[in-house]
Amino acid sequence: MGDFEAYTQDTAPRGSGADGRHLVAVLALPGFPPFELGIPSRVFGSAVDDDGEELYEVVVCTADGASVASDSGFTLQPAAGPEALAAADTVIVPPTHAMPELAGGGPLPPAVAAAIAGIRPGTRLVSICSGSYVLAAAGLLDDRPATTHWNLADEFRRAYPRVRIDEDVLFVDDGDVLTSAGVSAGVDLCLHLIRRDHGVAVTNRAARMCVVPPWRDGGQAQFIDRPVPEPTVATTTATRAWALERLAEPVSLAELAAHARMSLRTFTRRFRDEVGMTPVQWLTAQRLETARHLLESSDLPVDLVAHRSGFGSAGSLRQHMRASLGVSPIAYRRTFQAADPGMTPEVIAATAGR
Repeated sequence: MGDFEAYTQDTAPRGSGADGRHLVAVLALPGFPPFELGIPSRVFGSAVDDDGEELYEVVVCTADGASVASDSGFTLQPAAGPEALAAADTVIVPPTHAMPELAGGGPLPPAVAAAIAGIRPGTRLVSICSGSYVLAAAGLLDDRPATTHWNLADEFRRAYPRVRIDEDVLFVDDGDVLTSAGVSAGVDLCLHLIRRDHGVAVTNRAARMCVVPPWRDGGQAQFIDRPVPEPTVATTTATRAWALERLAEPVSLAELAAHARMSLRTFTRRFRDEVGMTPVQWLTAQRLETARHLLESSDLPVDLVAHRSGFGSAGSLRQHMRASLGVSPIAYRRTFQAADPGMTPEVIAATAGR
């Protein structure tokens, strides 16, 4: 079973909140950034069923029930204390900028450690950005794959060597423990959880309400700080635009380099520096995006979708989609076209899933 089909057939989430809704507890720590703290309330609060009923109850709490100061000059009075963590179905830990000891692998403050220790076994644990430090300090990421902001990856490895950190992805789903990269990757992860809990249609509605794409392609590599070429230095921008106009045609690496008027070696190096991936990886990703759009927005036969997106044959398209998305073209089309008849072509084009 592919990933998208599995999302809609997962066991329904428990409902410890009001009216049986899934209870999400967001742990506000001293020095929290307001944007990241607000992501769960905004995204999960936008998830509704076909009758418009909210599917999640989101509660912001602190480790001891007391108010906490943000990193932006105001103080938050929480709705609850550690009892919300103990009752929650999902616990989300946003980042904190007031616990520098965690950067060196130091212990959690006693109140925070006690609150996390009170979380029920089996509760889904989630971190946003450097909230991963809190989970790691509690020993909850030991021997697990995880991610955090790319700029913190080396520091994180030194502080928590038992965690298998991957700074190239937007989020990591390890079943009952999930971690996301910086800032807006928290939005991606919350939407992923909605998709896992309730399927594509609910996720698309929530994403439209938040005016964000239901899924973003790629990883953190595209956001890593890279030197901007001097104006006199040739770039690969024009060649990328040229290739996008010819996705249906076979385009070789040699042809790309020739168009950019560079040697193969120089072109490949400069392309990776500018885009964060190899030319072949980028070209495949663009073809997959085109194929997805055609499958979602048209009734073209799969053979023709494969031809127009540059894969040549239905077999090649099927192989690439299974490797990248975990589903066949037919299953992908069935899932998305049945998901939400109100999707516009513009929103569908933004529904980029791996």
